[in-house]
Amino acid sequence: MATATVEEVQLLKTLRWWDGFVIALCNPGFLLGSLGFTLGIFGAAGSMILWGASAAIGMLQAWIYSEPATMFGHRSGGISLYAHEGWRRYTTLVGPLSAFGYWIGWSVVLSIFGKIIGDLATAQWWPHSSWTITIFSNHLGLPHFIAIGTILAVWLFNIFGLRPAVWFSYVCGALLMIPLALFIVVPYFTGDWHSHNVHATFTGPWAGFKLAIVYMFILAWSTYGTEACATFAPEYKDTRHDTAKALRSAATFQLFVCILVPLGLGGVTGAVPAATAEGQFYTQAMTQIVGHGAATFFTICIIASLLLSMTSSTADAGRALFGISRAGMTIKELGVLNRYHVPARAMTVDLVVNVALVVFISSNLAILYLSNIGYVLCHVFALSGFLLLRRDRPDWPRPIRVGATWLPIAGFLCLLNAVFLLVGALAPKLNGYGTWADFWIGVGVLVGSLVLFFIRRVVQDGESVHWSEPTPDVPDQEELAELSASAAVPA
Repeated sequence: MATATVEEVQLLKTLRWWDGFVIALCNPGFLLGSLGFTLGIFGAAGSMILWGASAAIGMLQAWIYSEPATMFGHRSGGISLYAHEGWRRYTTLVGPLSAFGYWIGWSVVLSIFGKIIGDLATAQWWPHSSWTITIFSNHLGLPHFIAIGTILAVWLFNIFGLRPAVWFSYVCGALLMIPLALFIVVPYFTGDWHSHNVHATFTGPWAGFKLAIVYMFILAWSTYGTEACATFAPEYKDTRHDTAKALRSAATFQLFVCILVPLGLGGVTGAVPAATAEGQFYTQAMTQIVGHGAATFFTICIIASLLLSMTSSTADAGRALFGISRAGMTIKELGVLNRYHVPARAMTVDLVVNVALVVFISSNLAILYLSNIGYVLCHVFALSGFLLLRRDRPDWPRPIRVGATWLPIAGFLCLLNAVFLLVGALAPKLNGYGTWADFWIGVGVLVGSLVLFFIRRVVQDGESVHWSEPTPDVPDQEELAELSASAAVPA
């Protein structure tokens, strides 16, 4: 009798909740990737308010997502899966839109942080490098080629299995704590923190409120990301307890960092010039606090933290594509695991997309803007999907069931994210970096997801397009067995 090999049918259960916490340490790295822009526009106090508020929203959402994460603890896909399951009774189009919106939000981390690493390394060790080559009016220099090299390295590291990537994340996570301590604690003792550098500036349309909403839309990419812990639910040894602990601990730590880093670092730098906001200003700040020699060590620590973010993002984005392919929402070729039990094909798509972004998109914030259109939309669908699942499938097994108080909170957060999306996406020039061309690229990703969905259903599956699908009130015997197996704690 033939036996199916595990490589083709399942992910391995090798993680504990602290592994998920370490994987989610990519999120403080996301803060480092965007903080310079808000320090330059809103000041240290204004940045602390915006980053803290955005992280608080992310923390509340992480608590909510712990319920659907264990409802579907046997399936990969993360919050895009919850959106699909909640909405497919009404429309199947939410599934591919959410999945690709979620994927592009995580995927672009590679290009953004690759470029920041390139900028940091060049500023610290090759400050006089000025050579460039021009490709389609985009001038590529040493930072761009360092970025491409790091993207390739992270891709190679991830395709050989999750456990090596997790151990690499432990090393980088430990190194991340060093610059965080430098920015949060040390300036108060060295005398480099000055209260006159701490102020809030809100100007522009609607007395500055519109610009604040635009940046709340952009910051969602950096602060909501602790939900990545839910994507790995099928790979935790104890799906119920590990998933919840990973989500909640990571979200709480992210809130702590998002309040204290802007305050501590902003008290040193004051307003950050736009020319150095992508990351070069960190080199200047570290030199001011600890001197040039020690700044080299801290630069290495920051680069390690950014590599951690890239590693986690590759793993998460690849599993998102893998999960939606297995759910029938995109082409079959992406729903394949390699012999190391990881979705290498999906990760290779990330590799190609991000190298293209490095080559063709000049601004990190422009990349953030175009990717957030899909990512914030995915959260709108996921939060509303959570409410629909509560109403439509009350008898579905819920190893974690959040209290009734969380239902109006989920509704409010869904509406709030919809406002961020509407105002933020339709004001590309207000943030100073995005353009309408970037807007249409972001929309184009979503349109492309629908095209691939139709190809999967019509061409590959030989079916007509189902605009809606009936959903069971309770799992069937096969799915119930899979849920039970995923909930079992391996010896």
